[in-house]
Amino acid sequence: MKLAILSRNRKLYSTRRLVEAAQSRGHTVRVVDPLRCYMRISPGLAEIHYKGKVLEGSAAIIPRIGASITFYGTAVVRQFRSMGVYTVNGSDGIGRARDKLRSMQLLSQQGIGLPTTVCADSPDDTDDLVAMLGEPPHVLKLVEGTQGQGVVLAETESASISLAEAFRGVRAHFLMQEFIREAKGADLRAFVVGGKVVATMMRQAREGEFRSNLHRGGSALRVKLTREEHTTAVRAATTMGLGVAGVDLLRSDRGPLVLEVNSSPGLEGIEGASGIDVAGVIIEYVERSSRRHKR
Repeated sequence: MKLAILSRNRKLYSTRRLVEAAQSRGHTVRVVDPLRCYMRISPGLAEIHYKGKVLEGSAAIIPRIGASITFYGTAVVRQFRSMGVYTVNGSDGIGRARDKLRSMQLLSQQGIGLPTTVCADSPDDTDDLVAMLGEPPHVLKLVEGTQGQGVVLAETESASISLAEAFRGVRAHFLMQEFIREAKGADLRAFVVGGKVVATMMRQAREGEFRSNLHRGGSALRVKLTREEHTTAVRAATTMGLGVAGVDLLRSDRGPLVLEVNSSPGLEGIEGASGIDVAGVIIEYVERSSRRHKR
């Protein structure tokens, strides 16, 4: 089978592992920079050109669309779809997961646990907004931030108000959430492939930091999910419409809470902590799903 991995950097761990896993199973694989793709859109004909030639023949694509290229990257994914190519994650699913506010709204509609979240636009609403959230500390997040960027902890009510006004001052779209104390700076990453949790890890924030992201110096270890956590992770990925997803959960006194659903989850941390060949699992899922797609 001929596969294409949409990635801007073939040297990234996740991209390299997917290439290795595909080639070890006898597939032909090509890494394609989505920003180097250009499209022809006309009645009855959809084409993608890449480096001066028509890009064709791929049976499936695996999108690794970064936050900074969401708009054009998802357009390229849609174009592949319109050409009849199977894609692991569709553009709609990527867009839902990338927009934190939209993803929280969708999860809430399905009754999936999540931290209490508030959002507003007008500066006149700040006091009531904070009151809706409850006692501090509060977490403020940029709607399109990644890897812990744009996430701030406000220890007091006045700090929450000041930070909210500062974000608004630069026209940043953000949301505010309750801080889950009992999580103690740890969260769970459930890697979901094809509606099944295939690997898990617990990430612990370093001392003095509340963000557990590995890019922020957090540590990772293997962990076993409860049945409720497993079910929550699968439901969250399904709600976003993602075949491959990294679902971040918090353990709270009221059960598992979804922090975020990632449409391009990294493989290095989860493979290292779990000891599972996650890249291989993804390729096997692509094999099964692309065959069904052809029928």
